[in-house]
Amino acid sequence: MSKIRVAIIGQGRSGRDIHAFSLGQMKDRYEIVAIADQLEERRVRAQKELGCDVYSDHREFYGRTDIDLVINASPSHLHFPVTKELLENGFNVLCEKPLAKTAEEVDVLIQMAERTGKLLAVYQQSRYAPAFQKIREIIEAGTIGRVVQVSIAYNNFARRWDWQTLKANNGGNLLNTGPHPVDQALQFFGTDMMPQVTCIMDRANTAGDAEDFVKLLLHGKGRPVVDVEISSCCAYPSFTYNIQGTNGGIKGSTTHLDWKYFKSEEAGELKLITTPLVNSNEEPAYCREELTWYEDSWDIPDEAGKHLFHAMAQRFYSMLYNTIKEGQALEITPQHVRQQIAVMEECHRQNS
Repeated sequence: MSKIRVAIIGQGRSGRDIHAFSLGQMKDRYEIVAIADQLEERRVRAQKELGCDVYSDHREFYGRTDIDLVINASPSHLHFPVTKELLENGFNVLCEKPLAKTAEEVDVLIQMAERTGKLLAVYQQSRYAPAFQKIREIIEAGTIGRVVQVSIAYNNFARRWDWQTLKANNGGNLLNTGPHPVDQALQFFGTDMMPQVTCIMDRANTAGDAEDFVKLLLHGKGRPVVDVEISSCCAYPSFTYNIQGTNGGIKGSTTHLDWKYFKSEEAGELKLITTPLVNSNEEPAYCREELTWYEDSWDIPDEAGKHLFHAMAQRFYSMLYNTIKEGQALEITPQHVRQQIAVMEECHRQNS
C-alpha cells in the first residue's frame, strides 16, 4: 500500500493533537514528512516526536516535490488565504474548519482548485460520528416516518478567554464548534436547496467579542425544521439529538440512542370525524387511541466509544486516502461546505 506524504501547517491543538496523532495511527497509509510552525518549541517537539523536517514558515514547503497533501491547521482567520496560496502553488489541501467566513471566499477556493486541478477537502469528521450515522440509517429505513423536526444540542458551560473568542480571528461558537452540528443539520435538511435561516446569538461567558450562544433554525417548504443549539452557558451539558417523526422518534447522545415507533399498517387509516365524539357509554370523549409501540436502542461499540474523536478522524482519513489514491469521490465536498458557510454568513448578518 503506497503512502500519502503529508505536510502539516500548525502544531497546536488541531495540528498536533488531532491530525498528527491520528495520522500516526495510520502509518501504513500516511507519512508525515514536514511540519511548519512559527513557535520554535513546537518545531523542536515535532522533530523529536515525528522525525520529520520542520520549518518556521509553510512557504518553505514550496518547491518540494515529495508532498502529496498539505493539512492547513493554521488559526481560523488564515484558513482562506493560506488554502488559496497552497492551491495556487500546486498542492492538494485539506483545510481545518471553518474553511472560510463567506460563501464568496469558498467560491474562490473551489474555482482555484478546479483551475489548478488540485484537491480541496475540508476536515468535517463529525459526518462519521457513529450516532449520527445510526440516526440516518433509522431515518432512511422509514422507521419513524417522515421527519418533522430534528434538534441538535452541542451545549456545555465554559468561560473562554483565548484567541478563538475574537471576531477578528473568525472565532465564536458558530465558526469554531458550529461546523460540526451545522454540517449534520444540513444533511438532515437536504443539501439540494438553501434553507431559510433564523438565528439568535449572544455573548454570555466569553472575554472576547464573538458569540458563545447560538440558537439556529433551518426551515423550508417540505423539509424538516432543524433546531441547532451551541451554548457555552448550559450548566447541564448536553450533546444530544431529538428527532420527531410522523411514526415515532429518536433521542439520545453521541454514545447511546433510543427510538420508538408504531407501524402504520397496524394502526390503520386515520379518518376525520367532525361530529362530537362519545365513548361506549355515549358520554363525551376525548380523541385518543391506543397504539402499539415498538422500542429499540443502540450503544456505541466499546472501542469507538473509548476513542470517539480519533475513530471519526480515522474514518475521515480512510475516505480521503481512497479519494487521493483510488480516485473515489469525496464524500464531503467543498460544495457541501459552501452551503454550511452560507448559512453561517446569514447568521452573522442577522446578528451584526
